[in-house]
Amino acid sequence: MRLTRPQRRLGYRVLAGAALGALAMNGLAFAADVGIPRPVKAIPQPVIDWTGLYFGAHAGFGGGRSTATLFDPAPATGHHDFGGTIGGLQAGYNVQLSSGLLLGAEADISFPSYIESNSIVSSLATARSDVIHQWDFVGTARGRIGYTSGPWLAYATGGLAWAGERYLNNPPAGDQEKALNIRLGWVAGAGLEYAFAPHWSARLEYLYYQFDKANVQFPSATQYAATMDMQAIRVGLNRKLDWSAPGADLPLKSLTDPESDRWEIHGQTTYLGQGYPAFRAPYSGTNSLTPAAQYQATWSNSLFLNARLWNGGEVYYNPELLQGFGLNDTVGTAGFPSGEAQKSNFPYPHYNTSRLFVRQTFGFGGEQEDLPSGPTQLGGKVDISRLTLQAGKFAVTDVFDGNAYAKDTRKDFMNWSMWAPGAFDYSADKVGLSYGVTAEFNQKQWALRGGYFLMDSESNSNSFDTRLFQRGEYVLELETRYSLFGQPGKLRTIGWLNSAYMGSYRDTLNNPAFNLDIAQTRTGRIKYGYVINLEQAVTDDIGLFGRWSWNDGKTEIMAFTDIDASLSLGTSIKGTRWGRPDDVIGLGGAINALSKDHRDFIAAGGLGVLIGDGRLNYRNERVLEAYYAYALNKQFTFTGDYQLITNPAYNADRGPVHVFSGRLHGEF
Repeated sequence: MRLTRPQRRLGYRVLAGAALGALAMNGLAFAADVGIPRPVKAIPQPVIDWTGLYFGAHAGFGGGRSTATLFDPAPATGHHDFGGTIGGLQAGYNVQLSSGLLLGAEADISFPSYIESNSIVSSLATARSDVIHQWDFVGTARGRIGYTSGPWLAYATGGLAWAGERYLNNPPAGDQEKALNIRLGWVAGAGLEYAFAPHWSARLEYLYYQFDKANVQFPSATQYAATMDMQAIRVGLNRKLDWSAPGADLPLKSLTDPESDRWEIHGQTTYLGQGYPAFRAPYSGTNSLTPAAQYQATWSNSLFLNARLWNGGEVYYNPELLQGFGLNDTVGTAGFPSGEAQKSNFPYPHYNTSRLFVRQTFGFGGEQEDLPSGPTQLGGKVDISRLTLQAGKFAVTDVFDGNAYAKDTRKDFMNWSMWAPGAFDYSADKVGLSYGVTAEFNQKQWALRGGYFLMDSESNSNSFDTRLFQRGEYVLELETRYSLFGQPGKLRTIGWLNSAYMGSYRDTLNNPAFNLDIAQTRTGRIKYGYVINLEQAVTDDIGLFGRWSWNDGKTEIMAFTDIDASLSLGTSIKGTRWGRPDDVIGLGGAINALSKDHRDFIAAGGLGVLIGDGRLNYRNERVLEAYYAYALNKQFTFTGDYQLITNPAYNADRGPVHVFSGRLHGEF
C-alpha cells in the first residue's frame, strides 16, 4: 500500500518519538555512543562525626632541661639535658559544631622508657651526697580547640600539667635516702589528627611543659632544688566510643576499617601477684631470696598493631606499659617463679617498644592452610609450602621453642624453667627482647628455622654488641610434625651458638687477684647448647609436654638464667569433662643443674645473673608447679598457681620455698 505524504510524516514522527524515548531510557549508552563522557558514580565516604568520648594510647620522644642545685651545705649547681622514648594513655570528649569548629577536653598521662637513664632528669654529687633526680610520670588536663575538614582535624591545646618524680640520695656513708615529689605546671601545644575510619583516628602532636621549681630536703638535712621544662612529640591512636549508634560499628570490609583483613588490633592486660611465707635459711647472700615472708606484683598492658603492607608483607608494632617487681628484685632462684617479673624494677609503669618488625612470606603454591589471628600473627590463608623472613625487634622465643602447653607466662605456666628451656641462654635485654633476622621454610610435616640475633654487650645488660657476625647468636631449629594414635604431636630440636664478650668461671677461680670478679676475664668467647622440645596431644582436652636443654657451662650467663642443664615435664588438661571447656589445669615439674665450673664459682662466693648465696651446699634445684585457670568470660581469666621450689639456687641449706600466685589476664 502506498502511503500519502501526510501519512509518511506522521510515521516519521512516531519513529522519532520512539527513538527519543529509547534514548531517554538508555541515556548512559547513548551518551557513550556519541562520545559524551559517562558520569562516574561517586564512592561513598564514611561520615566522620568527631563528637563523643574517646580513649587511646600514644608513644614518642620526650626530653628537656633541668638546672639543679645541691646544698650540702655549700651549694653546687649543674645544668642537665635529658630525654628518651615515652608512652602513655589519653581520654577525652569532643564537641563538633556545624561550622566545623571543635571544642574538647582531654586528660593524659605519659611514662618514661624502661631504660633507667631515660628517666634521669639530673644528678649532682658532693663529698657527702650523691643525688639522682628521676621522673616517674607526667600528666595533663587540657582544653582543645580546632577546626575539622572531613576526616582532618587541626587543633591547639593547653592547660594544667603535673609531674611525679623521685629523688634518691646515696651518701658515701649511711643508708639511701628517698624523697617523692609532685610538682605543678602548665602545658601548651598543637596537633593534627586524621580519622581513617568512623571510630578510629591517628594523630601527631607536640607539647611543651613548664613546671614550677622543686625544693626537696632529705632526712640528713641535704637540700636539693631543681627546675624542669620538657617537650614531647607524640604519635597517637584513638578509638571513639559511640554507644548511641551501634550499627555504626558494623564492619565495612575496607582498608580503613578495624575489621579489615588489612590490619588488626589486639591487646592484653595481666596482673600477677606472688608471694611466699617465711622459710628456713641459716645464711643469705647478695642474690639470695629473703627468708622473711614477702609479696610482690607485676602489671603489664600491651597493644599489638599489625598491618599488611603488600602481598605477603606485614609490619608488627607492640607497645607495652610494664610495672612492678619480682620477688626479691628477681634474684634468688634459677627457675624464677614469675615469667612476668623481668630483671628490672618499675615502681610506676614504664614504656617499651617490645616488638617492631617486618615479615615477608613467599608462597610456593599448592595446598593452603588458615593461620589464626593473634597478637603477632595476622590471620588468613597461606600456602603450606612457604618461606617466611622476619627482621626487627622481637623475642627469640617468639620464633623458636614454640609449645602449645607451656609457653605463655600470661596464660599457662609461670616458672622460668617451665615455660622456656632453662639452659637456653638466648639473646635478650632485661625485659626479654632482642634484635635479629630469621628465616623459616615450612612444609606440611616439618619446618626448618634459622636466625641471627645481636648479643648483649655484657652480661645481664640492656645494650647490644653491634659488631655484626663477629658477635651474635646463631639459632637453628627443626620442627617435625607427626600423629601418634590419631593425635597430633611435634618434636623441636634446637641448636644454638653465642659469640659474645663474656667471662670464664674457671679463669676467674684460677686467679685469686680477680677476687671472684668475672668481669676481669671477659673477652670474646663461644658458648653453645641445644634443646629438645616435645608436645603431644593425648585427647582433644589433654596434652603432654617435655623439654631437655643443655649448654657447655664454661662461660657466664649472658641473658637468661643460671641453668646449664634442665629437664621439665608436664600436662595440660582442659575442663570439658566438668562443663568448663575454657578452664585449664596445668601440672608440671623441672630439675635444674649447674656445670662443674659454674658450681665451683658459685660455691666460692661468686655471683651469677640470678643466684649467689655466698656459699653453696650444692643440690639440683627442683620445681613443682600446679595451676588452675578459671575463665571468668571470653576475655578474662583468673589463675591460681602454686610452686614448690626445693634447693633454691641449688642450695640444700635453704628452703624449700612455697610460692603462691594469683593472676588476672584479659585480652581482646
